[in-house]
Amino acid sequence: MARMIDQIRASRLPSNMMQFAARGALQVPPAENIEILVYLAKYNKVFGELARMTLAGWDEKASMAVAADPETAQEVLNYLISVDNLRPKLLPRLLENPSVREEQLIKLATSALRDIIEIMLHSKRVRSTKDVIAALKSNPYLKREEAAELENSTDGAPQPVATPTEHSTNTSITSGASANDGLSEPAEFSHESETSDATFGVEDESVFAYFKEHADDIAAEGEKPFQAIGGIVDMFLPGYSGTDGTGALAEEESASQAPPVLAPAASAAATQATAAAIATAHPKPPAPPKRENALQKINSLDVKGRIQLALKGTKEERSLLIRDGTKVVALAVLEAPKLSDGEVEKFASQKNVLEAVLRQIPLKRRFMKNYKIVRNLVANPRTPLDLGLGLMKNLLIADLKHLSGNKEVSETIRNLAGKMYKQKLDAANKK
Repeated sequence: MARMIDQIRASRLPSNMMQFAARGALQVPPAENIEILVYLAKYNKVFGELARMTLAGWDEKASMAVAADPETAQEVLNYLISVDNLRPKLLPRLLENPSVREEQLIKLATSALRDIIEIMLHSKRVRSTKDVIAALKSNPYLKREEAAELENSTDGAPQPVATPTEHSTNTSITSGASANDGLSEPAEFSHESETSDATFGVEDESVFAYFKEHADDIAAEGEKPFQAIGGIVDMFLPGYSGTDGTGALAEEESASQAPPVLAPAASAAATQATAAAIATAHPKPPAPPKRENALQKINSLDVKGRIQLALKGTKEERSLLIRDGTKVVALAVLEAPKLSDGEVEKFASQKNVLEAVLRQIPLKRRFMKNYKIVRNLVANPRTPLDLGLGLMKNLLIADLKHLSGNKEVSETIRNLAGKMYKQKLDAANKK
Protein backbone atom coordinates (compact mmCIF):
# COMPACT_ATOMS: atom_id res chain seq x y z
CA MET A 1 0.00 0.00 0.00
CA ALA A 2 1.38 3.39 -1.03
CA ARG A 3 2.21 5.82 1.74
CA MET A 4 0.39 9.15 1.96
CA ILE A 5 3.64 11.04 1.30
CA ASP A 6 3.93 9.23 -2.07
CA GLN A 7 0.43 10.35 -3.04
CA ILE A 8 1.29 13.93 -2.09
CA ARG A 9 4.48 13.84 -4.16
CA ALA A 10 2.41 12.61 -7.09
CA SER A 11 -0.20 15.40 -6.54
CA ARG A 12 -3.01 12.89 -6.17
CA LEU A 13 -4.75 14.51 -3.18
CA PRO A 14 -7.55 17.10 -3.44
CA SER A 15 -6.97 20.60 -2.04
CA ASN A 16 -8.95 20.02 1.15
CA MET A 17 -6.78 16.99 1.96
CA MET A 18 -3.66 19.02 1.19
CA GLN A 19 -4.79 21.62 3.71
CA PHE A 20 -5.28 18.88 6.29
CA ALA A 21 -1.79 17.66 5.46
CA ALA A 22 -0.31 21.15 5.96
CA ARG A 23 -1.96 21.29 9.37
CA GLY A 24 -0.54 17.90 10.32
CA ALA A 25 -4.07 16.51 10.64
CA LEU A 26 -3.76 13.40 8.46
CA GLN A 27 -4.26 10.06 10.18
CA VAL A 28 -0.75 8.77 9.59
CA PRO A 29 2.16 7.97 11.99
CA PRO A 30 3.92 11.04 13.48
CA ALA A 31 7.13 10.36 11.53
CA GLU A 32 5.26 10.31 8.22
CA ASN A 33 3.31 13.42 9.21
CA ILE A 34 6.60 15.27 9.74
CA GLU A 35 7.95 13.98 6.42
CA ILE A 36 4.81 15.27 4.68
CA LEU A 37 5.12 18.66 6.37
CA VAL A 38 8.77 18.99 5.38
CA TYR A 39 7.94 18.16 1.76
CA LEU A 40 5.13 20.75 1.69
CA ALA A 41 7.27 23.37 3.45
CA LYS A 42 10.01 23.01 0.85
CA TYR A 43 8.12 22.48 -2.39
CA ASN A 44 4.47 23.55 -2.13
CA LYS A 45 3.81 27.23 -2.86
CA VAL A 46 0.18 27.17 -1.68
CA PHE A 47 0.49 25.32 1.61
CA GLY A 48 4.22 25.67 2.29
CA GLU A 49 3.95 28.55 4.78
CA LEU A 50 1.23 26.78 6.78
CA ALA A 51 3.32 23.60 6.82
CA ARG A 52 6.35 25.54 8.14
CA MET A 53 4.29 27.01 10.97
CA THR A 54 2.84 23.59 11.81
CA LEU A 55 6.33 22.09 11.94
CA ALA A 56 7.59 24.87 14.19
CA GLY A 57 4.94 24.03 16.78
CA TRP A 58 4.92 20.24 16.31
CA ASP A 59 4.74 18.01 19.37
CA GLU A 60 8.16 18.05 21.03
CA LYS A 61 8.21 14.39 22.04
CA ALA A 62 7.38 13.17 18.53
CA SER A 63 9.88 15.60 17.01
CA MET A 64 12.65 14.35 19.30
CA ALA A 65 11.93 10.74 18.31
CA VAL A 66 12.21 11.63 14.62
CA ALA A 67 15.39 13.67 15.22
CA ALA A 68 17.07 10.71 16.99
CA ASP A 69 15.97 7.97 14.57
CA PRO A 70 18.70 6.93 12.05
CA GLU A 71 15.89 5.70 9.75
CA THR A 72 14.41 9.19 9.38
CA ALA A 73 14.43 10.44 5.80
CA GLN A 74 17.51 12.48 4.89
CA GLU A 75 15.34 15.33 3.64
CA VAL A 76 13.67 15.61 7.06
CA LEU A 77 16.97 15.56 8.95
CA ASN A 78 18.43 18.24 6.66
CA TYR A 79 15.37 20.42 7.25
CA LEU A 80 15.41 20.00 11.03
CA ILE A 81 19.11 20.86 11.42
CA SER A 82 19.13 23.82 9.05
CA VAL A 83 19.74 27.17 10.77
CA ASP A 84 16.41 28.60 9.61
CA ASN A 85 14.31 25.76 11.04
CA LEU A 86 16.35 24.47 13.99
CA ARG A 87 14.62 23.95 17.33
CA PRO A 88 17.36 23.93 20.01
CA LYS A 89 15.70 21.17 22.05
CA LEU A 90 16.01 18.78 19.12
CA LEU A 91 19.66 19.59 18.50
CA PRO A 92 21.32 17.14 20.99
CA ARG A 93 19.52 14.24 19.29
CA LEU A 94 20.27 15.49 15.80
CA LEU A 95 23.96 15.87 16.60
CA GLU A 96 24.26 12.26 17.74
CA ASN A 97 22.16 10.83 14.91
CA PRO A 98 24.63 9.06 12.57
CA SER A 99 22.34 9.75 9.60
CA VAL A 100 22.86 13.50 9.94
CA ARG A 101 25.67 14.21 7.50
CA GLU A 102 28.93 15.73 8.64
CA GLU A 103 28.66 18.56 6.13
CA GLN A 104 25.41 19.63 7.82
CA LEU A 105 27.20 19.79 11.16
CA ILE A 106 30.03 21.84 9.63
CA LYS A 107 27.55 24.27 8.09
CA LEU A 108 25.77 24.65 11.42
CA ALA A 109 29.00 25.08 13.39
CA THR A 110 30.13 27.88 11.09
CA SER A 111 27.03 30.07 11.56
CA ALA A 112 25.72 29.01 15.00
CA LEU A 113 24.85 31.53 17.69
CA ARG A 114 25.74 31.17 21.37
CA ASP A 115 22.89 28.87 22.43
CA ILE A 116 23.65 26.44 19.60
CA ILE A 117 27.41 26.57 20.23
CA GLU A 118 26.95 25.60 23.87
CA ILE A 119 24.89 22.56 22.86
CA MET A 120 27.42 21.53 20.22
CA LEU A 121 30.32 21.76 22.68
CA HIS A 122 28.66 19.07 24.81
CA SER A 123 28.19 16.66 21.91
CA LYS A 124 30.50 13.63 21.82
CA ARG A 125 30.20 13.39 18.05
CA VAL A 126 31.06 17.06 17.52
CA ARG A 127 34.10 16.91 19.79
CA SER A 128 35.41 13.82 18.01
CA THR A 129 35.05 15.24 14.48
CA LYS A 130 38.04 17.40 13.43
CA ASP A 131 36.30 19.23 10.59
CA VAL A 132 33.38 20.23 12.82
CA ILE A 133 35.78 21.45 15.52
CA ALA A 134 37.64 23.48 12.90
CA ALA A 135 34.33 25.04 11.80
CA LEU A 136 33.50 25.90 15.40
CA LYS A 137 36.88 27.60 15.84
CA SER A 138 36.09 29.83 12.88
CA ASN A 139 32.80 30.91 14.45
CA PRO A 140 33.08 34.49 15.81
CA TYR A 141 30.69 33.66 18.67
CA LEU A 142 33.00 30.98 20.10
CA LYS A 143 34.66 32.33 23.25
CA ARG A 144 38.45 32.41 23.50
CA GLU A 145 38.62 30.02 26.43
CA GLU A 146 36.38 27.56 24.56
CA ALA A 147 38.59 27.78 21.47
CA ALA A 148 41.67 27.22 23.64
CA GLU A 149 40.05 24.21 25.29
CA LEU A 150 39.21 22.72 21.88
CA GLU A 151 42.79 23.36 20.76
CA ASN A 152 44.15 21.48 23.77
CA SER A 153 41.80 18.55 23.22
CA THR A 154 43.94 16.14 21.20
CA ASP A 155 42.48 12.75 21.97
CA GLY A 156 39.02 13.51 20.60
CA ALA A 157 37.37 12.61 23.88
CA PRO A 158 34.72 15.00 25.23
CA GLN A 159 36.19 17.47 27.70
CA PRO A 160 34.25 19.29 30.37
CA VAL A 161 33.00 22.63 29.11
CA ALA A 162 32.12 25.48 31.42
CA THR A 163 28.37 25.85 31.66
CA PRO A 164 26.82 29.24 31.08
CA THR A 165 26.31 29.65 34.83
CA GLU A 166 29.95 28.95 35.68
CA HIS A 167 31.15 31.07 32.84
CA SER A 168 29.11 34.16 33.48
CA THR A 169 30.03 34.34 37.16
CA ASN A 170 33.72 34.33 36.25
CA THR A 171 33.80 36.43 33.10
CA SER A 172 30.56 38.24 32.36
CA ILE A 173 30.32 40.06 35.65
CA THR A 174 33.99 41.01 36.02
CA SER A 175 34.69 41.95 32.42
CA GLY A 176 31.24 43.50 31.99
CA ALA A 177 31.80 45.84 34.91
CA SER A 178 34.84 47.42 33.28
CA ALA A 179 33.33 47.54 29.80
CA ASN A 180 30.02 48.99 30.94
CA ASP A 181 30.73 51.47 33.73
CA GLY A 182 27.59 52.47 35.53
CA LEU A 183 25.66 49.46 34.19
CA SER A 184 26.07 47.14 37.15
CA GLU A 185 23.01 45.72 38.88
CA PRO A 186 21.11 48.07 41.16
CA ALA A 187 21.27 46.95 44.78
CA GLU A 188 17.50 46.82 45.10
CA PHE A 189 17.23 44.32 42.24
CA SER A 190 20.25 42.04 42.52
CA HIS A 191 18.93 39.84 45.33
CA GLU A 192 15.20 40.49 45.19
CA SER A 193 14.14 38.34 42.26
CA GLU A 194 12.47 35.70 44.39
CA THR A 195 10.81 33.83 41.55
CA SER A 196 13.67 33.92 39.03
CA ASP A 197 15.70 30.72 39.24
CA ALA A 198 18.80 32.01 37.43
CA THR A 199 20.55 34.99 39.00
CA PHE A 200 23.58 34.45 36.78
CA GLY A 201 24.01 32.74 33.45
CA VAL A 202 22.31 33.33 30.12
CA GLU A 203 20.16 36.11 31.59
CA ASP A 204 23.22 38.06 32.73
CA GLU A 205 24.84 37.76 29.32
CA SER A 206 21.60 39.04 27.79
CA VAL A 207 21.52 41.99 30.20
CA PHE A 208 25.07 43.12 29.46
CA ALA A 209 24.60 42.64 25.71
CA TYR A 210 21.38 44.65 25.77
CA PHE A 211 22.94 47.42 27.85
CA LYS A 212 25.85 47.66 25.44
CA GLU A 213 23.69 47.66 22.31
CA HIS A 214 21.23 50.25 23.65
CA ALA A 215 23.56 52.42 25.73
CA ASP A 216 22.56 55.62 23.90
CA ASP A 217 18.83 54.96 24.29
CA ILE A 218 19.22 54.19 27.99
CA ALA A 219 21.22 57.36 28.57
CA ALA A 220 18.61 59.41 26.72
CA GLU A 221 15.79 58.09 28.93
CA GLY A 222 17.63 59.12 32.11
CA GLU A 223 15.60 58.34 35.24
CA LYS A 224 12.22 58.06 33.53
CA PRO A 225 9.77 56.25 35.85
CA PHE A 226 7.47 53.39 34.89
CA GLN A 227 4.34 54.59 33.13
CA ALA A 228 2.06 51.96 31.64
CA ILE A 229 0.52 52.43 28.20
CA GLY A 230 -3.22 52.72 28.79
CA GLY A 231 -2.79 53.63 32.47
CA ILE A 232 -2.58 51.61 35.66
CA VAL A 233 -6.30 51.05 36.29
CA ASP A 234 -6.78 48.23 33.80
CA MET A 235 -3.95 46.27 35.41
CA PHE A 236 -6.36 45.45 38.22
CA LEU A 237 -8.86 43.58 36.09
CA PRO A 238 -10.00 40.05 37.07
CA GLY A 239 -6.97 37.80 37.17
CA TYR A 240 -4.65 40.44 38.58
CA SER A 241 -5.12 40.86 42.33
CA GLY A 242 -2.86 43.87 42.83
CA THR A 243 -1.34 42.18 45.88
CA ASP A 244 1.35 39.65 46.55
CA GLY A 245 -1.25 36.92 46.90
CA THR A 246 -1.87 37.49 50.61
CA GLY A 247 -4.52 40.14 50.23
CA ALA A 248 -2.36 42.60 52.16
CA LEU A 249 -3.16 45.54 49.92
CA ALA A 250 -6.91 44.97 50.11
CA GLU A 251 -6.77 44.67 53.90
CA GLU A 252 -4.81 47.91 54.20
CA GLU A 253 -7.33 49.75 52.01
CA SER A 254 -10.35 48.42 53.89
CA ALA A 255 -8.76 49.27 57.19
CA SER A 256 -7.99 52.81 56.06
CA GLN A 257 -11.59 53.29 54.88
CA ALA A 258 -13.25 51.92 58.02
CA PRO A 259 -14.82 54.63 60.23
CA PRO A 260 -13.04 55.16 63.56
CA VAL A 261 -14.72 53.76 66.67
CA LEU A 262 -15.13 56.50 69.28
CA ALA A 263 -14.54 55.33 72.83
CA PRO A 264 -16.51 57.01 75.65
CA ALA A 265 -14.54 59.85 77.22
CA ALA A 266 -14.89 58.37 80.70
CA SER A 267 -13.15 55.12 79.83
CA ALA A 268 -10.49 56.53 77.50
CA ALA A 269 -7.88 57.06 80.19
CA ALA A 270 -8.46 53.59 81.68
CA THR A 271 -8.19 51.97 78.28
CA GLN A 272 -4.90 53.72 77.54
CA ALA A 273 -3.47 52.72 80.91
CA THR A 274 -4.44 49.06 80.42
CA ALA A 275 -2.94 49.03 76.92
CA ALA A 276 0.32 50.51 78.22
CA ALA A 277 0.56 47.89 80.95
CA ILE A 278 -0.03 45.03 78.51
CA ALA A 279 2.54 46.45 76.09
CA THR A 280 5.14 46.65 78.88
CA ALA A 281 4.52 43.10 80.10
CA HIS A 282 4.23 41.54 76.63
CA PRO A 283 6.22 43.46 73.99
CA LYS A 284 4.63 43.20 70.56
CA PRO A 285 6.79 41.18 68.14
CA PRO A 286 8.05 43.16 65.16
CA ALA A 287 5.76 42.99 62.14
CA PRO A 288 7.07 40.81 59.31
CA PRO A 289 8.38 42.81 56.36
CA LYS A 290 5.75 43.33 53.68
CA ARG A 291 6.40 41.74 50.32
CA GLU A 292 6.13 43.99 47.29
CA ASN A 293 3.82 42.94 44.51
CA ALA A 294 5.13 43.03 40.95
CA LEU A 295 3.77 46.49 40.20
CA GLN A 296 5.26 48.00 43.37
CA LYS A 297 8.59 46.38 42.56
CA ILE A 298 8.58 47.79 39.03
CA ASN A 299 7.61 51.26 40.26
CA SER A 300 10.67 51.28 42.54
CA LEU A 301 13.14 50.66 39.69
CA ASP A 302 14.84 53.05 37.29
CA VAL A 303 15.21 52.36 33.56
CA LYS A 304 18.24 50.08 33.97
CA GLY A 305 16.58 48.12 36.75
CA ARG A 306 13.43 47.63 34.69
CA ILE A 307 15.47 46.42 31.72
CA GLN A 308 17.15 43.81 33.94
CA LEU A 309 13.76 42.75 35.27
CA ALA A 310 12.41 42.49 31.72
CA LEU A 311 15.27 40.17 30.78
CA LYS A 312 15.52 38.15 34.00
CA GLY A 313 12.15 38.44 35.71
CA THR A 314 8.99 36.35 35.83
CA LYS A 315 6.11 35.97 33.42
CA GLU A 316 3.96 38.34 35.51
CA GLU A 317 6.69 40.98 35.52
CA ARG A 318 7.13 40.69 31.75
CA SER A 319 3.37 41.10 31.25
CA LEU A 320 3.59 44.49 33.01
CA LEU A 321 6.86 45.68 31.50
CA ILE A 322 5.71 45.01 27.92
CA ARG A 323 3.37 47.96 28.53
CA ASP A 324 6.13 50.28 29.73
CA GLY A 325 5.96 53.63 27.96
CA THR A 326 9.76 53.66 27.80
CA LYS A 327 10.52 51.94 24.49
CA VAL A 328 13.93 50.56 25.45
CA VAL A 329 12.32 48.75 28.43
CA ALA A 330 9.33 47.34 26.55
CA LEU A 331 11.54 46.01 23.74
CA ALA A 332 13.81 44.31 26.30
CA VAL A 333 10.91 41.98 27.18
CA LEU A 334 11.07 40.51 23.66
CA GLU A 335 14.76 39.63 24.26
CA ALA A 336 14.11 37.71 27.52
CA PRO A 337 15.64 34.19 27.38
CA LYS A 338 12.62 32.71 29.16
CA LEU A 339 9.99 34.42 26.98
CA SER A 340 7.51 31.85 25.66
CA ASP A 341 5.55 31.86 22.42
CA GLY A 342 2.34 31.88 24.47
CA GLU A 343 3.32 35.22 26.01
CA VAL A 344 4.11 36.70 22.60
CA GLU A 345 0.73 35.51 21.31
CA LYS A 346 -0.88 37.70 23.99
CA PHE A 347 1.43 40.65 23.33
CA ALA A 348 0.55 40.49 19.62
CA SER A 349 -3.15 40.98 20.41
CA GLN A 350 -2.75 43.75 23.03
CA LYS A 351 -3.95 47.24 22.24
CA ASN A 352 -2.07 48.80 25.15
CA VAL A 353 1.52 48.33 23.97
CA LEU A 354 3.81 50.63 22.01
CA GLU A 355 3.71 50.43 18.22
CA ALA A 356 7.45 49.67 18.40
CA VAL A 357 6.68 46.41 20.22
CA LEU A 358 4.28 45.26 17.50
CA ARG A 359 6.84 46.16 14.82
CA GLN A 360 9.61 44.27 16.62
CA ILE A 361 7.73 40.95 16.93
CA PRO A 362 7.77 40.11 13.17
CA LEU A 363 11.51 40.79 13.00
CA LYS A 364 12.15 37.59 14.95
CA ARG A 365 11.90 34.51 12.75
CA ARG A 366 10.98 32.33 15.74
CA PHE A 367 7.81 34.32 16.35
CA MET A 368 6.80 34.38 12.71
CA LYS A 369 6.78 30.58 12.66
CA ASN A 370 3.87 30.69 15.12
CA TYR A 371 0.62 31.08 13.20
CA LYS A 372 -1.31 32.43 16.21
CA ILE A 373 1.15 35.30 16.59
CA VAL A 374 0.77 36.24 12.92
CA ARG A 375 -3.01 36.05 13.12
CA ASN A 376 -3.16 38.13 16.32
CA LEU A 377 -0.92 40.82 14.84
CA VAL A 378 -3.09 41.22 11.75
CA ALA A 379 -6.30 41.35 13.83
CA ASN A 380 -4.88 43.87 16.30
CA PRO A 381 -6.25 47.35 15.46
CA ARG A 382 -3.09 48.91 16.92
CA THR A 383 -0.82 47.08 14.47
CA PRO A 384 0.57 49.55 11.88
CA LEU A 385 -1.29 49.30 8.57
CA ASP A 386 1.79 48.49 6.49
CA LEU A 387 2.71 45.65 8.83
CA GLY A 388 -0.80 44.17 8.89
CA LEU A 389 -1.06 44.27 5.09
CA GLY A 390 2.27 42.50 4.72
CA LEU A 391 1.29 39.67 7.08
CA MET A 392 -2.19 39.03 5.67
CA LYS A 393 -0.92 36.71 2.95
CA ASN A 394 -0.11 34.14 5.64
CA LEU A 395 -3.67 33.89 6.99
CA LEU A 396 -5.87 30.87 6.44
CA ILE A 397 -9.10 31.24 4.54
CA ALA A 398 -11.29 31.00 7.66
CA ASP A 399 -9.34 33.76 9.41
CA LEU A 400 -9.52 35.98 6.32
CA LYS A 401 -13.30 35.61 6.35
CA HIS A 402 -13.45 36.53 10.04
CA LEU A 403 -11.10 39.48 9.52
CA SER A 404 -13.21 40.85 6.67
CA GLY A 405 -16.06 41.35 9.15
CA ASN A 406 -13.97 42.66 12.06
CA LYS A 407 -15.14 46.24 12.70
CA GLU A 408 -12.19 46.98 14.99
CA VAL A 409 -9.56 46.87 12.25
CA SER A 410 -9.21 49.51 9.54
CA GLU A 411 -11.43 49.49 6.48
CA THR A 412 -8.38 48.86 4.29
CA ILE A 413 -7.59 45.65 6.17
CA ARG A 414 -11.23 44.51 6.03
CA ASN A 415 -11.56 45.13 2.30
CA LEU A 416 -8.30 43.39 1.42
CA ALA A 417 -9.18 40.45 3.69
CA GLY A 418 -12.49 40.09 1.85
CA LYS A 419 -10.76 40.09 -1.54
CA MET A 420 -8.12 37.58 -0.45
CA TYR A 421 -10.83 35.36 1.05
CA LYS A 422 -12.72 35.26 -2.24
CA GLN A 423 -9.53 34.62 -4.23
CA LYS A 424 -8.46 31.72 -2.01
CA LEU A 425 -11.98 30.31 -1.97
CA ASP A 426 -12.19 30.41 -5.77
CA ALA A 427 -8.73 28.85 -6.10
CA ALA A 428 -9.69 26.04 -3.70
CA ASN A 429 -12.97 25.37 -5.56
CA LYS A 430 -11.22 25.15 -8.92
CA LYS A 431 -8.97 22.41 -7.60
